Amino acid sequence: MSVTIYHNPACGTSRNTLAMIRNAGIEPNVIEYLNTPPDRQTLQAMILASGLAVREAIREKGTPYAELGLADPGLTDDQLLDAMLAHPILINRPFVVTELGVRLCRPSELVLDILPAPQQGAFIKEDGEVVIDAQGRRVK
Repeated sequence: MSVTIYHNPACGTSRNTLAMIRNAGIEPNVIEYLNTPPDRQTLQAMILASGLAVREAIREKGTPYAELGLADPGLTDDQLLDAMLAHPILINRPFVVTELGVRLCRPSELVLDILPAPQQGAFIKEDGEVVIDAQGRRVK
């Protein structure tokens, strides 16, 4: 069961996603993408496999998105990818890759759709939201 998470430990959504992966009894390959960003081919493949457009995979909040003029609708996917590779903080997170698919896990419980193992017990997000009950079943 190979699971990879492109993780930012400063992000609550990313931390919750990682915790749900571990709640399934899986120790994933954790890539702190701000320190070790994916290469262009990997980033493109993740975005494509997740069903997103490149623009949908860009993070605006807390990034140089506005300063770089990335809201310009005339920018090509290649130009947007160039910006994401030059400034990894622009890559939205967390992306999770499993043999069952790729998801940008926002909200974090989207990871449940692609995990190759069930949840092993209750899970409560950092904000107190109950996602998994004591029997390992999804609440919502």
